[in-house]
Amino acid sequence: MSRPKLPRPARRTLRRQHSNAAFLLAIGISLSGQSLTPVALAAGGLPQGGTYVAGTGAIASQGNGLLITQPGSTRGVIDWNSFSIGKTNSVTFDNGSGATLNRVTGGSPSAILGRLGATGSVYLINPQGIVVGPSGVITTGGRFVASTLDICNDAFMQGRGSLTLSGTSNASVINLGKISSSGGDIFLIARHDVVNAGTVAALNGTAELATGEQVLLQDSAGSKQVFVQTGSQGTVSNKGRITAAQVSLQAADGNVYALAGRATRIRATGTASRDGHVWLVADSGHVGQFGKIAASNADGSGGTVDTQAAQLELGGHAVVHAGLWNLSTPAFTIDGAAAHALRRSLNSGTSVDITATGANGATGDLGVASSVRWHGPASLTLAAYHDVSIATSTTLANDGAGNLTLRADASGIDNGGSVINNGTIDWSKSTGIVRALYDMNGSYTAGTNLANAAWTAAPYSGLVTQVTGYKLVNSLTDLQNVSLDLAGNYAVGKDLDASATDTSFAFSSLGNATTPFSGQFDGMGHVIDRFSQREQGSPVPGLGLFGVIGPTGVVRNVGMTNAKLSTYVYFPAGIAFGILAGLNQGTITYAYTSGTRGTASFEGATSGGLVGRNDGLIERSWSSAFVGSAGLLGGLVGLNEGTILQSYATGVASAGNHGVAGALAGFNGGSISQSYATGTSYGSLSTGGLVYENAGTIEQSFAAGLVQGYCCAPPDTPTSFGGIAAYNHPDPNAGISANVYWDKQTTTRSVSAGTGPQLPASNGLTTAQMSDPASFVGWDFGPTGAWVMPAGASHPVLRWQPGH
Repeated sequence: MSRPKLPRPARRTLRRQHSNAAFLLAIGISLSGQSLTPVALAAGGLPQGGTYVAGTGAIASQGNGLLITQPGSTRGVIDWNSFSIGKTNSVTFDNGSGATLNRVTGGSPSAILGRLGATGSVYLINPQGIVVGPSGVITTGGRFVASTLDICNDAFMQGRGSLTLSGTSNASVINLGKISSSGGDIFLIARHDVVNAGTVAALNGTAELATGEQVLLQDSAGSKQVFVQTGSQGTVSNKGRITAAQVSLQAADGNVYALAGRATRIRATGTASRDGHVWLVADSGHVGQFGKIAASNADGSGGTVDTQAAQLELGGHAVVHAGLWNLSTPAFTIDGAAAHALRRSLNSGTSVDITATGANGATGDLGVASSVRWHGPASLTLAAYHDVSIATSTTLANDGAGNLTLRADASGIDNGGSVINNGTIDWSKSTGIVRALYDMNGSYTAGTNLANAAWTAAPYSGLVTQVTGYKLVNSLTDLQNVSLDLAGNYAVGKDLDASATDTSFAFSSLGNATTPFSGQFDGMGHVIDRFSQREQGSPVPGLGLFGVIGPTGVVRNVGMTNAKLSTYVYFPAGIAFGILAGLNQGTITYAYTSGTRGTASFEGATSGGLVGRNDGLIERSWSSAFVGSAGLLGGLVGLNEGTILQSYATGVASAGNHGVAGALAGFNGGSISQSYATGTSYGSLSTGGLVYENAGTIEQSFAAGLVQGYCCAPPDTPTSFGGIAAYNHPDPNAGISANVYWDKQTTTRSVSAGTGPQLPASNGLTTAQMSDPASFVGWDFGPTGAWVMPAGASHPVLRWQPGH
């Protein structure tokens, strides 16, 4: 007997149903276990026995469907005996922008094989389970929630704040069809199993699949909205397509599977208010990432993917297309499959950060057992609670502009974490950098490092070498111990509380005239807070965090906030005081300070908010510190014989009766370029808006702070106040360029210099002119220029400045 021939669409449907059934069986979920026999799946029907138990509305038959009308944009709760939709049937909710909670009280699971639509939001609660079949289509204007966990009617009807879902059902929520929301979120929630093998789309909201004993729904305009409590050991699986502004798969202490397949993909696209973000989270469980995940922001830039699990498994077909892929797990070894996934992702332009946290009693070690080579600019960070190791015959290599960071003791707790390279790091064809960060009590095994002979440091980076090992500074003791090896390389591992320096910890400045600091000190963007120093003994060449930074020394990427430095003795001329450094002969880049520097009388000393005396290079740095003394002082630098580039000061510089001040620098005998000051400068008989005295060069800079003398100068006493300088030397090899300006209203000064050569009076601008880029002749306000004029600003700022 011959087999009857089926039409092609029917064959395709059978094949898809068979494929979906096989997939569900493979992950331990059967349709028959849901009491959804093939007959029930085929027949469906319509919801039965619906009654409003909260709110008001009407339920009416309409051809092969039901129409539920809810007045206005209100909320309502309907209890149903059953809620299924046959293949040729439909259910429509005309609920405006309101929400309708549908709870099934009978003993049958819900099978959505036809169409379910709503103008607003629909919640479907059935502890017996919910399946959207291959022919099922759900479309809502607002939120769609399918859950086996229940919601309190009163909380739902209030319509504000968070909602808690809870229950003990072991039934599943399964999507084999199409679920979409044009303006809201999609949540598929169960205690035991949630499966998507169809399509889910929420382009203006979040799509979140979660399992848990208790689940919290919390409205958020910019992040995930589902939070899971442990206890259910459930499983979330995706073998379909999920596209939304943000996507989250959470199983707490269970399993999350992002599976591979031709039609399988998770994609976050972002909106104007949400970044494109994907979360795969099983904090106490297992995440298996085997398929393709993409995340982008609404402006086209790369989004973020976070993978977090107690046990993490990466398949060889896994790949992430995003700006950043964060992976977090207690301990991890990069094996062949993981290396392939990382390589594919890095080659796509996705930077990857892997952290071994040491949670749950794990070692916190991160090992590389298989080689990872990639092209392009993406960077790889391997951070371990304890050790980072590269196995023998294993290579990490980049031939683009990618960076590599190996970070031991990632928590910054001085646990002896080490970086051990028994393999090869090959950056010989890369323009990126390699950093190995290890605890001061640990060690660094450099292994084989191949650097690029043609490598040059990026402008303003302060970098010296392409491949560098750094000792981590994680405490005040570590900071003081820098003095034990002033030629070493150091990196601050976390923000430091230095308040003990005001009480029990007498900090000694790092470096002196005999042995200056000559290594590299990278703050890594961290802050040293409440650093205090009192000097009452013999004078030295410089006081501050660093006493003297030598010609080869580099300090970069560090902030010092709420600092307090003071002295109570007379110091002769030549002694330099600064919060960051007394004397700088090397390079300082991307450094900043706030707090106070000096309030007592120390006539003759040189003081600055950042540095006392600069004979080297200060670039892209700033200070908002109050600086007061009876010597030579400046808001950023007391005395400059070097170069100040693209830097600024906003703090008050207040000289005493025997002092002189400039809002940026006290004396300038070097070069000041593309810099400015907006803080007040006080002087008894003379002061300047940018410098007190200029014998060097100043170009493309401005001053906008009050320039003021004290009230009680005797009559006929000579004074010298200028919008830029109190004194400007008539040196043919020095001078103030014609592209330097001052705000004649806020400085209250009509001339650029109190004494000496003058700029044209037209360089003194009104505040309105200061807010117009056209006023600054020759300044670059273009996309790559040094300057920018923020909307509503009263003066330009530097493009690199944070928060401009």
